[in-house]
Amino acid sequence: MEELNCQTVFTIPVFGGIAVDESIVVTWIIMAVLTILSVVFVRNLSVEHPGRLQLALESSIGWAQDFFEGIIGKENKRYVPYLITVALYLAVSNVIGLLGFKPPTKDLNVTAALAVMSMILIEYSGIRKNGGKHWVRHFASPVPVVAPIMVLEVFIRPLSLCMRLFGNMLGGFVVMELIKLVVPLLVPIPLSFYFDIFDGLLQAYVFVFLTALFMNEEME
Repeated sequence: MEELNCQTVFTIPVFGGIAVDESIVVTWIIMAVLTILSVVFVRNLSVEHPGRLQLALESSIGWAQDFFEGIIGKENKRYVPYLITVALYLAVSNVIGLLGFKPPTKDLNVTAALAVMSMILIEYSGIRKNGGKHWVRHFASPVPVVAPIMVLEVFIRPLSLCMRLFGNMLGGFVVMELIKLVVPLLVPIPLSFYFDIFDGLLQAYVFVFLTALFMNEEME
């Protein structure tokens, strides 16, 4: 339980004191590292003589763009940078426990915030694509009696994203801690590759994939 609880690292002395816990600090660290790496990797780009690192980065970004454009359509590629950014953040957050940090995604507040951001983006994409009137009318489609269910779905989708991500990260953590207590040597190592790396990257993929899928449904 001590590992699951996020401790307050420091307090910002404004508005009566704003507590900054571990998940926020680790998120800031992840943001700083990703920003620095982004700046470093694009410093020496070359069109005529691209290096191996540049080719690998271009291939990775190109694959991600094609993947998301295949879901939401090329005409909606304006949303792809956001989806890639969230995928990178979640991928690093889910595996950062291997470096001794507490993964932010074990904090329900973090996963809830990400889910709310996805909810806003999903509804915004539908309004931008089809207009406000169509967005309001689609709640009563195909018959008006389903309107309460359609309105409820707006909140159910982000809730499912939030609880799926949080539940899987929490479940993996609990299983690994129990295994370490029972068989502390050798056995946890291969299982760590699954729960800390494979499952973490898988959950990042599932989160952004479902977000893009819900966006596509909303824009139809």
